[in-house]
Amino acid sequence: MPTHTLTRLHNLFHPERFQGWGERRRYFEGWYFKIVNREGTEAFAIIPGIAMDGEGRQHSFVQVLDGKRKTAKYHRFEIEAFSPAKDRFSISIGPNAFSEQGLNLEVEGLSGQLRFHGNIPWPKPFYSPGIMGPFTFVPFMECYHGIVSMDHTIDGSLTVEDGRVIDFNGGRGYLEKDWGRSFPSAYIWLQTNHFRRTGTSLKCSVANIPWLGSSFVGFIAGLYWQDRLTRFTTYNRSRLLSCQADLQEVRITLQNPHYQLEITVERDEPTALASPIGGLMDGRIEETMNAQTHVRLTDRKSDRVLFEDKGLHGGLEVAGDIQKILKS
Repeated sequence: MPTHTLTRLHNLFHPERFQGWGERRRYFEGWYFKIVNREGTEAFAIIPGIAMDGEGRQHSFVQVLDGKRKTAKYHRFEIEAFSPAKDRFSISIGPNAFSEQGLNLEVEGLSGQLRFHGNIPWPKPFYSPGIMGPFTFVPFMECYHGIVSMDHTIDGSLTVEDGRVIDFNGGRGYLEKDWGRSFPSAYIWLQTNHFRRTGTSLKCSVANIPWLGSSFVGFIAGLYWQDRLTRFTTYNRSRLLSCQADLQEVRITLQNPHYQLEITVERDEPTALASPIGGLMDGRIEETMNAQTHVRLTDRKSDRVLFEDKGLHGGLEVAGDIQKILKS
């Protein structure tokens, strides 16, 4: 069996690691580092990755979204600049290095070093290696998803193009990734880990998933609170009760056998980012990092509200033909 095949099979159980061994066409892989300083006045999404189109043209990149100034820059590198480790999550792109422990950044207009502590990963039992659950083992999925850390503390600083140094000591971070051919044709993605109680984090996505010539609406949500993760997923007997979106708000209600999760997101003006279509980063999505997210978790048996709070500095994307995923 080829070495790349063995590495891919082993890394299947470690979604945070590079998954694209042996890929040459119609493939992308990217990691999403969200960083917010302690005061909440600075927020960035740093997205390193690779892209390969149907003709075999390949490159690597580091995309930077400045969430407060609402600007984005796409820094393109040769594919040879991309170097992943085989046995852990550690990648470099030219002078830039990324891992679950931190990042070293050296791109035009942004440089510095950040370190992460107290990472909270999504559970990875052998039968369900990550947030995709059993869908991890389906070989023809359009897009795969992984959560590396729901929440962590940041130390360090970054220098921006005007020479200003941004102190990230005591800030909060979040880290996830995607890989495959293309993003879903319609999806809503949201995340926030800035609640009144430090260490609380919410991630939720609803998407149109191609499946054997048809499609279905899939969803994944997790609320980490009081040192435990409450999950709502397509594969754990949860239900999507409603999914609505307009220009002002996104509203999602989910149920699992024990809890009901209600999410209302106040939308903010987004910024355009490059996204993958057939492996190439030719698509465009719009993301804000300033959404405010009201969250309520209720015990279904007692009808008691267990958690209710508003998350700040939220990431939000509403993309594609969302009529495919809306549900009243």
